[in-house]
Amino acid sequence: MVQGCTSNAGKSYLAAALCRILADEGLRVAPFKAQNMSNNAGVTPAGLEMGRAQLVQARAARVIPDVRMNPVLLKPEADTRSQVVLLGKANPEITALPWRERKPQLWPYVQDSLHSLLDEFDVVVIEGAGSPAEVNLRTSDIVNMRVAREARAAVLLACDIDRGGAFAHLLGTWHCLIPEERELLKGFILNRFRGDARLLSPAPEWLCEQTGVPTVGVVPWLNIPLPEEDGVALERSQAPDGPAGFVAIARLPRMSNLDEFAPLGERARWVSRPEELSGAQAVIIPGSKSTASDLGWLRQSGLAGAITRMAAAGVPVLGVCGGLQMLGRRVHDPHGVEGGGEASGLGLLDLETEFAFDKTTRLTHLTDAETGLALEGYEIHHGQTRSGPGVQELAPGLLWRSGNVRGTYLHGLLENPAYLERFLGWAGLPAPVGLDSLDARLDAIAGQVKASLDWPYVQALL
Repeated sequence: MVQGCTSNAGKSYLAAALCRILADEGLRVAPFKAQNMSNNAGVTPAGLEMGRAQLVQARAARVIPDVRMNPVLLKPEADTRSQVVLLGKANPEITALPWRERKPQLWPYVQDSLHSLLDEFDVVVIEGAGSPAEVNLRTSDIVNMRVAREARAAVLLACDIDRGGAFAHLLGTWHCLIPEERELLKGFILNRFRGDARLLSPAPEWLCEQTGVPTVGVVPWLNIPLPEEDGVALERSQAPDGPAGFVAIARLPRMSNLDEFAPLGERARWVSRPEELSGAQAVIIPGSKSTASDLGWLRQSGLAGAITRMAAAGVPVLGVCGGLQMLGRRVHDPHGVEGGGEASGLGLLDLETEFAFDKTTRLTHLTDAETGLALEGYEIHHGQTRSGPGVQELAPGLLWRSGNVRGTYLHGLLENPAYLERFLGWAGLPAPVGLDSLDARLDAIAGQVKASLDWPYVQALL
């Protein structure tokens, strides 16, 4: 099991590397994370919803994604409210429960999923969430040490040394664990290290003297991107001094599936204020877990008016899922899926959306009538959208256009290289240098992580 001292310590990255390393050794490997809190989700071949990190880890393990690998997915809708997705489907009954009353309902699903994977696979690589040092959450824990104890897993604790304070983080986390949890902690990993590892001494030795736990790896900063689980990584990736021409992406408070814009590379810039649109040659409104609320934010921030003016001036505008709904004339929520009521959209597309009680989740293939391209991606949406006479439907129920404004329900649209090239061409921008395939990146990450670990020691923990 890989746990972390903090969020964004690199747990998902390291777990993916371990999945590929062990799969390459001929073992049948499954990833597992009991509970994810993220609006970055994807869809399994069975049409069920799970966290993007475990989809990537399943790819690393070379196995078919299965919702048992992420039985509980929490999708934040507001600061104090999250939709509960249980075994791939939204569960309104558990969503309605107070936070601390959910554990008795969810833990049996976690146990069943974990043990069924342990029975079917040679190795299960488990990822924790946040930090096991959050003692206020110990009684309601279903994702960190409760899972480690259930599986009797050997725990590797990772910290992000680039942020500073690494040894204090590791020692402090160890101190916050109870004795039976400390027994499972078998190694520390210093992640995202830049510099000469010889200069770390004598700190790892001192840490081992304090805790009895060895430092089993110093993993360098690897500039090999994987789809991110949440928005924390935006703090690292924002590049205000990128190219003069760029694609502006509205940084919505409740944005979702932001990882799908990774193919834009340095051409992407996240914006929160109208003045940040200066120099933008295209605009994207991403998905949202709270469409009406984020529409309000667009207006309050001034971005709504600025995007409308840019659209009128011929700048390409693309809305994806919730962003598509915002570009329409009106959004209705009669079942209270996102709190109820209705909201006026930006009116750039002649569309009207009503939220259905049931969510659409599926892998999707379509042909774009505008470009003739065959495209693939996935859908995750409650919205059912009707078009009026003022908009062209390019793929039934999935892709619309009015002049230079386009909207789609197809997540992953820009992950289709040919469409990405067309979109950037409409903006007068060159295509970015292409990413290696996901499998090639996973191979590269696995090779460097394995070389950075005391692999015989880690292997002996199995």
